[in-house]
Amino acid sequence: MSKRKTGIVTDSNSGITQAAGKELGIWVLPMPFYINEELFLEEITLSQEEFYKRLEEDADISTSQPAPADVTELWDRVLEECEEIVHIPMSSGLSSSCETAVMLSQKYDGKVQVVNNQRISVTQRQSVMDAIRLVEAGKGAAEIKEILEAVKFDSDIYITVDTLKYLKKGGRLTPAAAAIGTVLNLKPVLRIKGEKLDAFSKTRGWKSAKKTMIKAAETAMKEEFSDCKGPEDIYLEAAYTGNREEAEEWKKELEEAFPGFPIHMDPLSLSVACHIGPGAKAVALTKVLKI
Repeated sequence: MSKRKTGIVTDSNSGITQAAGKELGIWVLPMPFYINEELFLEEITLSQEEFYKRLEEDADISTSQPAPADVTELWDRVLEECEEIVHIPMSSGLSSSCETAVMLSQKYDGKVQVVNNQRISVTQRQSVMDAIRLVEAGKGAAEIKEILEAVKFDSDIYITVDTLKYLKKGGRLTPAAAAIGTVLNLKPVLRIKGEKLDAFSKTRGWKSAKKTMIKAAETAMKEEFSDCKGPEDIYLEAAYTGNREEAEEWKKELEEAFPGFPIHMDPLSLSVACHIGPGAKAVALTKVLKI
C-alpha cells in the first residue's frame, strides 16, 4: 500500500474531537490533566462535562503537556501511513508543549515539521483546516510550516470570564482585586493576540462585556484586518466554556452584529477553561488564507 505524502497532527486544544479528527483524516493528540493528582486525557478519559463537574467541586486541577513518549509514539504511527508530518500544537506562549515538540522533531530528519504559529482553540482549528487545504494543493510539510508561521498574527481572540475565581487561583489576579471585582460585578475582557493572554478592558456586567467584545471585533476588522472586505476574507468564530445554551445566544448576537458571516462555534479548550472557569464567552477573527 502506498503512503500518503503528508499527515497532519494537532492536539485537543484545537477543539477538534477524536471523532472529528477521523472524519478530517488527521490525528489529534489528547492533552493531559491532573485532577487531585490523578492523570486524565482530554476526551479519552475525561469529558467536558466531567471536567466542569470537577472544577465546580473545587478539585485541584492542573494542566500538563503530553509526555514526550506519547508524542513520538503518535508520530511513529502516523509515519507508518505518511511520508512526513505537519504538527500543529497549541500556542508556545500558553504551553511548553510546542517547545518540547520542536525538540523531539529534531530526531526525525526533517520528516516532522512543528508549526509555532501562536494559535489556540478555534484559531488553532482554523490552522488545521488551512493545513488540510495546503496538503490538497500539493504543498509539502516544510512549506506548510513556513506558510502558517508567516500568518501567525492574522488572528485575534477576545474572551470575557464569568467569574474572577480562576484568574485569582492561577495568580493572574490578586485576591484583593478579585474581591473588589466580584462586588462590582466586573467582567474583564481578555485578549489573545500572538503568544500573549492580556487584559484588554474592564466592564460591568455581561451586557457591557458582550458589547465591548463586539466593538473590539469590529475595530479589529477595520484597523488590523483593513484589507478584509467580508466573509470571503475573514473567518468569524465563537467559543465558550461550560453552558452551551448561553453560548448559542452569544452566537446569535454575533450573527446579528455581523450579518452575512457564517460563525463556527466550539467549546474553548479545557487547557484555557482551567484558567478562566465556566461561563466564559469569546469571539475570534482569523484572516482567510488565500491559497
